[in-house]
Amino acid sequence: MIEDVITIRAAREKDAASIAAVHDSAWRDAYRGIIPGRELERMIARRGPAWWHQAIVRGSRLLLIEWNDAICGYACYGRNRVPSMRYGGEIFELYIAPEYQGAGFGKRLFQIAAQDLSAHGYANFLVWALAENERGMRFYEAQGGIVVRQANERFGGETRARVAFAFENQPLPR
Repeated sequence: MIEDVITIRAAREKDAASIAAVHDSAWRDAYRGIIPGRELERMIARRGPAWWHQAIVRGSRLLLIEWNDAICGYACYGRNRVPSMRYGGEIFELYIAPEYQGAGFGKRLFQIAAQDLSAHGYANFLVWALAENERGMRFYEAQGGIVVRQANERFGGETRARVAFAFENQPLPR
């Protein structure tokens, strides 16, 4: 019998290089043609293994999804970075490596991150997505996100629209 195992767990220091590899491939796949090439390369280069190692050491909320011991995606989340908005939490990033997309890993990772936010007192949360990232926009809409704000973000000399999706967590059973 062949058994495949999917695991969602907190990141450990030894995972930094694998997270950087997922970040690299997922960002290239998601943002090529959206974020100007030179700026995209700079953003990816800044997030190498050392950056992820520091995020883990600092205690960032960082979940990984593994399939048969291969890290295929990550989510990082915490307190909302836009205090003027009434949402307590935020999923800062949720990415699945391109070769694992379409298998439901993103949905499962999203659900676990939302549950953890709720368990830590964030009854509602935001996720920002670039408006031109059609796949990301469809994903967050499919998860029940409601568009609550639009803003612009600069990438080098160019501006791109971004959209905030709001989610209302259900209270956890006691």
